Amino acid sequence: MASEQDIRNALSVLKGPDGKTPFLRSGLFGGVSIQGDKAYVSLIADPAQVKALEALRAEVERAVVAINGIAKALVTFTAERPPQQSGAAPGPRAQAANARAMIPGVKHIVAVASGKGGVGKSTVSSNLALALSKIGLKVGILDADIYGPSLPKIFGLTGKPQIDDNKIMQPLEAYGLKVMSIGFLVEEETPMIWRGPMVMSALQQMMREVNWGTLDVLIVDMPPGTGDAQLTMAQSVSLAGAVIVSTPQDLALIDARRGIAMFKRVEVPILGLVENMSYFLCPECGTRSDIFGHGGARHEAERLDVPFLGEVPLHMDIRALSDAGTPIVAKAPDGAHAKLFIAMAEALKARLEGGTVRQGPKIVIE
Repeated sequence: MASEQDIRNALSVLKGPDGKTPFLRSGLFGGVSIQGDKAYVSLIADPAQVKALEALRAEVERAVVAINGIAKALVTFTAERPPQQSGAAPGPRAQAANARAMIPGVKHIVAVASGKGGVGKSTVSSNLALALSKIGLKVGILDADIYGPSLPKIFGLTGKPQIDDNKIMQPLEAYGLKVMSIGFLVEEETPMIWRGPMVMSALQQMMREVNWGTLDVLIVDMPPGTGDAQLTMAQSVSLAGAVIVSTPQDLALIDARRGIAMFKRVEVPILGLVENMSYFLCPECGTRSDIFGHGGARHEAERLDVPFLGEVPLHMDIRALSDAGTPIVAKAPDGAHAKLFIAMAEALKARLEGGTVRQGPKIVIE
């Protein structure tokens, strides 16, 4: 397996943008992260200079992929400049932490997460992505739940992604969205008996080795909890923020608090809290029943001083249409339930456009 030093040695013979300064002293090199036989290199540059530096980026990529033990090199630009301390060169862990960047062509990356499973996070993610598309944004959605992928079922998609000559996967498409999931790559009933490093490598591939094209928003449907997948996302890409999904009852809110605390700890802004299964309206008599209680997520948002995006009822149509591969925003875009998601999408869009995109937390695990 190649090491970081092997990559530095290979890059030491290159020149910087002026053609004179050694590349490693040019201020362009941001860091490197190695996952198995794949290397992820970040280059630090002003967004206005990216086009002019494309030839140098390609040269760096060729130099890295020529290293014995490296089968694939992904070199991307970031505007983040790692902090320097006392003039000392950052160690391997710090360099890996700094090797995060925006996914090329993607303006905002939003994680949709929950502290626990069973709260309808994937249904919310899918309909929120569709609602963002309905209000005019170019949207993609990534299923980051390696152990329990849901998007193939929700969007009624089958088949495997095409792979181009550069080993880049082409996402599948549904209802105007670009969709990627581990569920497209393995059989539906195949158990994913993977340890943490394999999960992290798979996430890296689905984020960086997919031709997302030009997107305003990439929604990432996260697995439940606060484990490897969440930390991989926070450390690897520049998240614009996170949306937390919870049901109203106290048991769900306890875990939602953990999710909010985790994202805050790694400096990912909370863009909003959604109360799913907020109430039940009987389709026969119209009687409202607060099966799981009501208003808990709203009160929690107020207590934690995070935005509240809205309430989604527990309704048979939402469930049935998701199971049928036609999410309700796609099937009935003018219906009352779709309007709820569209209102959330408009609020989310306003927060994305009104805020500053975070360029990644400074995470160094001792």
